[in-house]
Amino acid sequence: PVSATMSWVNMTVFITHCWKSVQCELNGMARTSLWLRVLSWCVWSVCAFSLPSHAQTAAASQVEVTELRLERSEGALLVQSTLRLDLSSTFEEALQKGMPLYFVTEAELTRDRWYWYDKKIGAIARHYRLAYQPLTRMWRLNVSREPIGAVGLASSLSQTFETLPEALAAIRRTVNWKLADVSELGSDNKFTLIFKFRLDVSQLPRPFQMMTGGQSEWNLSTQRTLRLNSDLGR
Repeated sequence: PVSATMSWVNMTVFITHCWKSVQCELNGMARTSLWLRVLSWCVWSVCAFSLPSHAQTAAASQVEVTELRLERSEGALLVQSTLRLDLSSTFEEALQKGMPLYFVTEAELTRDRWYWYDKKIGAIARHYRLAYQPLTRMWRLNVSREPIGAVGLASSLSQTFETLPEALAAIRRTVNWKLADVSELGSDNKFTLIFKFRLDVSQLPRPFQMMTGGQSEWNLSTQRTLRLNSDLGR
């Protein structure tokens, strides 16, 4: 009969609609649950890495360029520098808990031009990844010309150290970095050497970047500028 068929169709449509409603509700609950798990992980990250324990004295990290010069050697200009770099207990705790830290050292030499922008003579950069390995209780330092997060560890040079001060000592010093050729200097020119060092927060895990963006302690950086003549490095 037609009425029985219509009733069956209506019942089928009703059941299908209810099932879809239940599925939507379940999917919404699943998304909410996933979001809550992500939010909980972010909060845990901040508590674990950003906040020092009550037993520790929260001494601030410090960085300063204590020595910077250019030297001539076999037709090249070489950068020599020394940093004062001290990490706070917050940074050390983050390292001990398995989060690597990334640093960048940059040097740039430009020649003054009164009629246009200054001309870049040379530039160099080094990217560092410092991590603690709990199984071996060793500190691993990777060094690369490119951001390590982009090129991976395979393209970087790796060193291991028994203590954190030994690993930091390798970061603090710049020795014989070729910045430019002497032949590019010319005569009767003035130059500017800009040296920078910073913690590369952009290489940290994304949720952690969001949480530490407003914390001044994680804005670890320094810069030094030298004005030089064409006889620089002599």
